[in-house]
Amino acid sequence: MLVKNIITNGSHKDFIKLVQCLDTELHSRYGQLQQEYDKHNTLENIQDVVLLYQDGIPVACGAFKKYDSNTVELKRIFVQPRHRGQGLAKQLIQYLEALAAEQNYTWAVLETGIKQPEAIHLYSSRGYEIINNYGPYSENENSVCMKKALSQQRR
Repeated sequence: MLVKNIITNGSHKDFIKLVQCLDTELHSRYGQLQQEYDKHNTLENIQDVVLLYQDGIPVACGAFKKYDSNTVELKRIFVQPRHRGQGLAKQLIQYLEALAAEQNYTWAVLETGIKQPEAIHLYSSRGYEIINNYGPYSENENSVCMKKALSQQRR
């Protein structure tokens, strides 16, 4: 299948649709607990989004936003369930990291949940290391925060 990526922003209709699917999945995993996270997952201020398409259909999304002057925070990474297992999440992360490095960021951080072992494994396999929970997640025992240096990605 042909995979095409586009770079856009948080207002793109396909990004919004995929994020709605992500939110539905997270609510099914975490129930009421997910409401704590929803306030941190708004699409406001998200200027850097990558969408992946297969045969013209949006199948995966991911984004980042500025965390500090050297760091981006990866957000809203999702692959439609029927398209998982094809390496799309790895491609998506690679695109996001390269885009962030091109913008002179040197670090990427992210937060995922303890009920998402497949996400933790994915990020670990891409070189992310578990760190102390940061920012709004610092007191949340259900969060797993991770960090990776992007400097090796620069051209």
